[in-house]
Amino acid sequence: MRLKRLKVGDRELAKALFALMAEVFEEPGEELGDGYIDRLLGREDFWAIAAFVDNDIVGGLTAHTLPMTRAEYSEIFIYDIAVRSDRQRQGIGRRLMEELRAQAAGMGIRELFVPADNEDVHALDFYRALGGEPAPVTIFTFADDSE
Repeated sequence: MRLKRLKVGDRELAKALFALMAEVFEEPGEELGDGYIDRLLGREDFWAIAAFVDNDIVGGLTAHTLPMTRAEYSEIFIYDIAVRSDRQRQGIGRRLMEELRAQAAGMGIRELFVPADNEDVHALDFYRALGGEPAPVTIFTFADDSE
């Protein structure tokens, strides 16, 4: 298995990764425009790391670097991590997290955080197994439903 942080020029790989994530999470998604994906991949504060077996994407994660205001440092918010169902429980998710942590540490970023639904026992167990410390928090979502 190999891992790659997707950057400008990796548009088709990003499309494949984002489609895989939508499939794993069983969430509908709209097709993203090429310009949108290119702008996203061009952002240094956006992370998309894909896991490959041979030339097939089998998993990946997306995350965002957030500059803090308490001091001059950043943290990383992991938004999605997904592994294709036939490749789960093979260490791919662990490797993705280790890769993100290593690359972040190389940039001086030492703290990462990820939300997990309390009902998602597999995700909770996974993050605990990686040494994550759960923090009780409630996230509120605000959406403009005027469309």
